[in-house]
Amino acid sequence: MTATEIRKAFLDFFAAKGHTIVPSAPIVVKNDPTLMFTNAGMNQFKAIFLGEEPAKYPRVADTQRCLRVSGKHNDLEEVGIDTYHHTMFEMLGNWSFGDYFKKEAIAWSWELLTEVYKLPKDRLYVSYFEGDEKEGLAKDTETYDLWKQYVDEAHILPGNKKDNFWEMGETGPCGPCTEIHFDSRPDAERAEVSGATLVNADHDQVIEIWNNVFMQFNRLKDGSLQTLPAQHVDTGMGFERLVRVLQGKSSNYDTDVFQPLIQFIAEKSNKKYNSAAKPGEEGWNDAVAMRVMADHIRAISFAISDGQLPSNNKAGYVIRRILRRAVRYQYQYLGFKEPFLNQLVLLLAEQFKGVFDGLYNQKDFVQRVVLQEEESFLKTLATGIELLMRNIVYLNKISEFLLDHKGKNWHQFDINHISKYGSDDVNTVVQNLAHHVSEMPVPLRGFSFYSLMNELLNLTDYNTAFKKLFDMVQYIPGETTFILYDTYGFPFDLTRLILNEHMYKADEDIFDHYLQIQKSRSRAATAIDTTDWIVLKDDDTVEFTGYDETESIAHVVKYRKVTAKGKEQYQIVLDKTPFYAESGGQVGDTGELVFPDGEVIDVTDTKKENGLIVHFVDKLPDDIDDALTAIVDADKRNSTNNNHSATHLLHAAMKQVLGTHVNQKGSLVNSEYLRFDFSHFAKVTDEELARIEAIVNEKIRENIALKEERDVPYDVAIQSGVTALFGEKYGDKVRVITFDETFSKELCGGTHVKATGFIGYFKITSESAVAAGVRRIEAITGIAAENFINEQSKLVNQLKDLLKNPKDIAKSVESLLDENAKLKKEIEKSILEKSSGLKNELAKKVESINGINFIAQKVELPNADAIKNLAYQLKDIVSDLFLVLAADIDGKPNLTVMLSENLVKDKGLNAGNIVRELAKEIQGGGGGQPFFATAGGKDLGGVDRALEKAKSFVA
Repeated sequence: MTATEIRKAFLDFFAAKGHTIVPSAPIVVKNDPTLMFTNAGMNQFKAIFLGEEPAKYPRVADTQRCLRVSGKHNDLEEVGIDTYHHTMFEMLGNWSFGDYFKKEAIAWSWELLTEVYKLPKDRLYVSYFEGDEKEGLAKDTETYDLWKQYVDEAHILPGNKKDNFWEMGETGPCGPCTEIHFDSRPDAERAEVSGATLVNADHDQVIEIWNNVFMQFNRLKDGSLQTLPAQHVDTGMGFERLVRVLQGKSSNYDTDVFQPLIQFIAEKSNKKYNSAAKPGEEGWNDAVAMRVMADHIRAISFAISDGQLPSNNKAGYVIRRILRRAVRYQYQYLGFKEPFLNQLVLLLAEQFKGVFDGLYNQKDFVQRVVLQEEESFLKTLATGIELLMRNIVYLNKISEFLLDHKGKNWHQFDINHISKYGSDDVNTVVQNLAHHVSEMPVPLRGFSFYSLMNELLNLTDYNTAFKKLFDMVQYIPGETTFILYDTYGFPFDLTRLILNEHMYKADEDIFDHYLQIQKSRSRAATAIDTTDWIVLKDDDTVEFTGYDETESIAHVVKYRKVTAKGKEQYQIVLDKTPFYAESGGQVGDTGELVFPDGEVIDVTDTKKENGLIVHFVDKLPDDIDDALTAIVDADKRNSTNNNHSATHLLHAAMKQVLGTHVNQKGSLVNSEYLRFDFSHFAKVTDEELARIEAIVNEKIRENIALKEERDVPYDVAIQSGVTALFGEKYGDKVRVITFDETFSKELCGGTHVKATGFIGYFKITSESAVAAGVRRIEAITGIAAENFINEQSKLVNQLKDLLKNPKDIAKSVESLLDENAKLKKEIEKSILEKSSGLKNELAKKVESINGINFIAQKVELPNADAIKNLAYQLKDIVSDLFLVLAADIDGKPNLTVMLSENLVKDKGLNAGNIVRELAKEIQGGGGGQPFFATAGGKDLGGVDRALEKAKSFVA
């Protein structure tokens, strides 16, 4: 069977068993603070299991695209190494919501696997929960007895809590499960070792293919288990593993799910894919790279098509990290030095056409995003390699320097002599070794290079001192590798590989130390602690009244305490609420809960969590059982309505002006402004922005009445030509918002104006790039737009007054700028002439000391460039020069030291060291090259002392 046939057979089988086939939810999770991505088939039904939302159908089945990059066996760095783990995968599943239970689930699993798919029964093993005394959980004898009807008892295995008790997380629905494993080893191996001993033992040919979870309990915050009011079935079968088993392959990557991608990569790289290669064998790295690319492009493409663009934080960072890992493998092992990964998008889109059409419909956009991400990261790789090589050059120079001094008197180890190896002092060498961007010396192996050298100078055992120092410089600084990884996105294992090629080591201990600090900081910043819900009213339904009113009489259904970043808040759920919960880009409402006794509690935010509308408050009422009046801040809501409706008009106008390819890629709508991200591959011109703005304002002036349709069947809405957003999960019934049937018609759950005239006026304030292929427009409406126009008008009037009311302001400003540029040139010329005059004057003040021509003088020049120019002129006409110039620049002291090259080489003088010492007299600091350095400070009164002190270096 082909992969397509296998998927269809699963869905057809359960449809025949009375299951409703539902579409896959987006891979990017919304309205669930505990998840970034859909990581299991049950995620979209989580609210049903939690009792927060009623089930629409008692039985459902689907294939769900999932993304896992952490957890047992699923670390990103392991994907591609083995044969059966992935980042993005399909999860085939069937569910019962309080309908059938263990008996039917087990019977149908066996029927599908052995009668439809015709898997050999003797290769199948099943497991059941053996119980757990600590938890007070009994052995699942019911499951055991049911399996005995179908399976030889030698193939029914007990499993512990880790393997056979499934939990959604630290809290939430859970229950015993039964896993089904398949042994695909050759008969000879099976005869020698029983497959029963290899189940859940990480054997790559004895793998789990299906898990049936029996939801019976709810795990509370205190760790206790509470029996659920209804029992549910939640099953998940790994599609890629199932295809592998049915196609008789030993690797998921050898199936028709991955082979089209892998063979395309092999052809373009002129390398053969060797599926059988083992670590260390020829072709192993190439095979891993091809598997990584074939796997990762799936996760990347589906995440982007579902609305998650690569970025530097949260979910976007995960996608960027996956993409960069794929690029690194193609670059490092397959020789792709130019963007290539993006070419796989079109092949993948064709493969999933008719299954997940969202990717096919956006294939060009997804490809462009991947292409631009590739281009960016390939530059990063080049930069990282350059930085590493510069560090290696300096390590080579220091090693050479040490070898030159081996056997010599250790006390002759003069640190200033290191200048001949590329720098003026050890601190600068260490800076270059580290990352070339920090102003601070970077330690090597936990020590400062300079400090350690001084420490070793006091040792009498020269061999020990030499060995200690020489061993130390065999390592690149751990901080360097971490900065390359964290700041530049340069992979650590690539750093390690390059260093090994040059006989150096990566300091993994220090790298891991900094990595753990970063992870701890990140966890602390996002840590949220919640108590269990305290239920006051056992009611699954929450009525939202916000489309029709801004005040409602309500009761508290449940509440809990939340602690985040050290601040305590409470979350309250009401049985009826006018508060709109943050969703679809629109922010959550704020307002008040007013109680009969006069107590008023502010609602600071409203969010959606699974099926609940959650109100955030800073305290609980004195009597939480009382009826209350929930009152939305009407002014903020009205301003938000203006901006939300304007967003719909903007979207429609952009499609008219820029083209129908424009699609929403994100939005933010609050009471102050609107932000709209959209797919477009060029900057929107000023002329285009003006046309878009004009169309929106025309529609506002037409005062088009809102047409709102609720509970419209999804298929009916789509057929009517409504705009739907990719990556959104729509139910069977949707809400349609229309402003003129021929202009703007969108699926939307947000709040809106009753007619476009309420918006008042629309003004675009900015247009910019957000990511590859994504632009952003920000705009304001109503009073905010009016205030903006007034401020702009006021600014223009002020400018007119300053320019004496010219007829053409732009021409007057241009003339003023031209005049200013001419005057600057004249000033620069005057300064140059002045410094040339000073040159001759200062040359006459040379003082000869010990064969050195010494000049230390104050000068009156307006900036550092003029002083530098003067110093270089003097150097050209005065030999053996030791020059110190002092100046007052904008009220602050400035020192400049210039030395002839022969003084640096023959007498060991160093301008950087000298200026640092002189700067102490003016309460400042500085540095530079061996022959030229500058310093600034705070104390003008110390200038004379600094000039006098300069003589001590000559003497």
